[in-house]
Amino acid sequence: MSSSTGIERLIDLMAKLPGLGPRSARRAVLHLIRKRAVLLGPLAEAMAEVAATARECLNCGNVGTSDICDICKDPSRANAELCVVEDVADLWAMERAQVFKGRYHVLGGTLSALDAVGPEELRIPRLIDRVGEEEISEVILALNATIDGQTTAHYIADQLDSRVRLTSLAQGVPIGGELDYLDDGTITAALRARKEI
Repeated sequence: MSSSTGIERLIDLMAKLPGLGPRSARRAVLHLIRKRAVLLGPLAEAMAEVAATARECLNCGNVGTSDICDICKDPSRANAELCVVEDVADLWAMERAQVFKGRYHVLGGTLSALDAVGPEELRIPRLIDRVGEEEISEVILALNATIDGQTTAHYIADQLDSRVRLTSLAQGVPIGGELDYLDDGTITAALRARKEI
């Protein structure tokens, strides 16, 4: 058994990934071992590279390999629109739809009294600063349609207090739905049908 300690450790680590349990992790690891030249080696190299270079954008909270992400650096995206999302997976879902051409702000979660998550634990103060610094004219709240998401949206609306046009995603996002699980067409329809809060 001592010779398989590394394999068991890999299975245990893989089982901690979202969507993978112990059985799925075991199947994935066996597949990686069988395809070690094509998958396991390159995967290990890619993971080591990401571990060494990945960081959060100091401006918006996106994940990239430099202090300021490519979206924030892109001058064509400085169009005075700022889309606020809960986490990076939501940003990536919006980008996958290829319909939004402005910049983003990743909150890092939502307000939650039960979990003791207040505005200071999120990037809400930085959002308020960005609205003034970057001359934002519209803030689009693309938050999940959950109770915590809606509570966060109302809090942000109170903080911005008519300083900018404030909109939210409209039809297409189901109550209790999460952006990361929506298809591109639904995200596109929701963004185009956004409404004033």
